[in-house]
This record gives sequence, structure tokens and C-alpha cells, in this order.
Amino acid sequence: MRIVIQRVKEASVEISGMIKGQIGRGLLIFAGIEECDTREDAEWLCGKIVRLRIFDDAEGVMNLPVTDVGGEILVVSQFTIFGDCRKGRRPSFTDAAEPRRAQELYHHFVTKLRENAISVATGEFQAHMAVELVNDGPVTLLLDSKKAF
Repeated sequence: MRIVIQRVKEASVEISGMIKGQIGRGLLIFAGIEECDTREDAEWLCGKIVRLRIFDDAEGVMNLPVTDVGGEILVVSQFTIFGDCRKGRRPSFTDAAEPRRAQELYHHFVTKLRENAISVATGEFQAHMAVELVNDGPVTLLLDSKKAF
């Protein structure tokens, strides 16, 4: 499982002109599910995210996790994270999980985040979405469960 995390001042996702998910200060997470991913991948990433110290403390040092700053999380599914652009001019998505399996793991990931008493908003799986954000920093990080150790 591969995710892109952006520390944001605010973020929202719109579907067909309607706001589906919206947060204030917190983390915007784009989540890509690979064919070989398991629930353990989702759980490892969830644990990493809620403890990741990427918010500034009183001295301006990235030393606080999202839970300590009362932050929120917006999770958007994005299979294109597994787009392979090495050959040709069109990305290949053969490593991305098939939709039914990916959706199950996506929902498991969101559920595990919510179990940490964090407000979690989402987009809609397989929908065409417009995402707006105000990146704070900017801070953008990549986490991959296959590179955990």
C-alpha cells in the first residue's frame, strides 16, 4: 500500500459539484492499493500516520503528530499512485489492486484511522473527484508499506 500525505491547513473533495469530504488543519492522504496488499499493510500505515510527528511544536520544530494538534484526516483513494510510466507514453496500472479488493482494503484503512479518535473524512471510491487543498509548509511525504523495514 502506498500513500501520499500532505500536511494541510484545509482540504476538501467534491463529487458532481457537491462537497463529499472536508477538513480543516490536518492531513490529506491519497491512498493507493497494490494487488499484493493485505490488512496488515493498511494497519501498519495507519499506526505510522497517527504517530508521525510532522506538525510544529511551540519552537517551530516538526515534533507533533496529528492527534496532538487536534487535526483531521481526509482520505482519497487513488489507484494512479501505482501508475508505472517507465515504458511508452501511457501509464500501466497492472500493479494496482482490482477495484473490489482495493475498496475493501481502503475501507479497512479508514476504519482503523477512525479507531484512533481522529475525525476522518473521505472521498468516494472510484468516483471522479475534484480535490482542493492548502498545503501547509509545504509538507508532502510518501509512505509505502512494502518499504516498512
